[in-house]
Amino acid sequence: MAELTRETLSKRVTGVLRELAVPLVSVAIAAAIGSVIMLVSGFDPLTAFAAMFKGAFGGGRQIGETMLRSTPLMFTGLAVAYGFRAGLFNIGAEGQLFMGGLSAAWLGIVLAGMPRPLNIVLMILAGAAIGAAWAFIPALLKAKVGAHEVITTMMFTYIGRYIVSWLVTGPLKAPGQIPQTNRLPVESTLPRLHEMLPFLTPSRVHFGFVIAVLLAMFVWWVLKYTSLGYESRAVGYNPFASETGGISVPATTIKALCISGALAGLAGVTEVMGVHLRLFDQFSAGFGFTGIAVALLAKNNPIGVIAAAILFGGLSAGGGTMQLEADVPQKVILIIQALIIFLVAAEQIARWVIGWTERKGVENAG
Repeated sequence: MAELTRETLSKRVTGVLRELAVPLVSVAIAAAIGSVIMLVSGFDPLTAFAAMFKGAFGGGRQIGETMLRSTPLMFTGLAVAYGFRAGLFNIGAEGQLFMGGLSAAWLGIVLAGMPRPLNIVLMILAGAAIGAAWAFIPALLKAKVGAHEVITTMMFTYIGRYIVSWLVTGPLKAPGQIPQTNRLPVESTLPRLHEMLPFLTPSRVHFGFVIAVLLAMFVWWVLKYTSLGYESRAVGYNPFASETGGISVPATTIKALCISGALAGLAGVTEVMGVHLRLFDQFSAGFGFTGIAVALLAKNNPIGVIAAAILFGGLSAGGGTMQLEADVPQKVILIIQALIIFLVAAEQIARWVIGWTERKGVENAG
């Protein structure tokens, strides 16, 4: 019995390590192909990647910039990952992000003069609520008439973006020529981490990063240990068996997509409260769509989303340094990101590489 237990444990550990290796191998292959592209283009890949690493993790300020750029990706990655676990593809995280940002920009002005901790809590809750509300109609359409969430959430993304565009050029426009809202008062902004922890190197990273990490841990706990998470996972695995087992697939669909929308809405809230301190047209750099890549790389694991978001944040933060010091165009970074997405989506390539490495190891050992 003890031998059987050890054998079972060993198989489980091996399986977990193999699953962890898939995204890591995908990243490594993407870096290798990117290196070949640089060589063909006349650039030194070692110098380029060294410059990228320096720009992303070369010091306290650089690490802070990586953390800053990874923060919205954690929220949108969590949003997409939660939807995926329930069998839903929420491609509308970008629109939910915009509505969360709109909520923060408006409510932050309304709450001016109130205590800062209260403002932060109220604005975060409101942003999550409006993100969930923006996902509710697509969720309802999916649950009641079977309308595909890819189409409906994407359409709502366009609606959300154009509503924001109209408001910042019209009813909410601040005085001046630039289409943007008024600047948030200090009590409606997120503090920077070095203000809370003076021993940290001053940087732009704000308290939203801490919120994102804690929320990722909380979402992991919800999915693994609560009935809400169990129902979402069950419906994602097999909706027909779930219905037979007494789980309401329509109700679970609505809850899962609304939770996904709430998480995406928080990305917009933290961007407005912690980075821009106001709302303007196109304030998102496509975080909602990059969140899809983050969720894929993380294998829809909320804890994995943290690492995947930091990777993409580092690619973004280090790209400028790579361009400055190694003279490599920024588009190479986009190529590497695209390769990572492709290789994660076509994970059989990475699995073949892992299997081939294991077979070679066995042959050499023999």
